[in-house]
Amino acid sequence: VQLVESGGGLVQPGGSLRLSCTASGFTFSSYIMSWHRQAPGKERELVASISNGGGSTNYADSVKGRFTISRDNAKNTVYLQMNSLKPEDTAVYYCKAIRPRLPDYWGQGTQVTVSS
Repeated sequence: VQLVESGGGLVQPGGSLRLSCTASGFTFSSYIMSWHRQAPGKERELVASISNGGGSTNYADSVKGRFTISRDNAKNTVYLQMNSLKPEDTAVYYCKAIRPRLPDYWGQGTQVTVSS
């Protein structure tokens, strides 16, 4: 089982990034997928989640209207489009695969830094 995030980097405030998380080793389309983030000295928090079919999404209040989660089950990939980035969005971003009554899977994380 593997979840590999990519797309992080350094961006100026107001800029955009798109994160990708590509899965292997399990039936991706059967799993709810989510993005989480952890800033230095803070607890990991849920950013967004998407149902296994992609028809239902949820967002943290802090990112509503700026971030969009989506998935392509044919490519075993979940995305996080991040617009209007703020310095407080700086964190390591992780993807997670969830299926009730089965173990969760986590990626290794990708750093997002928003700074001028």
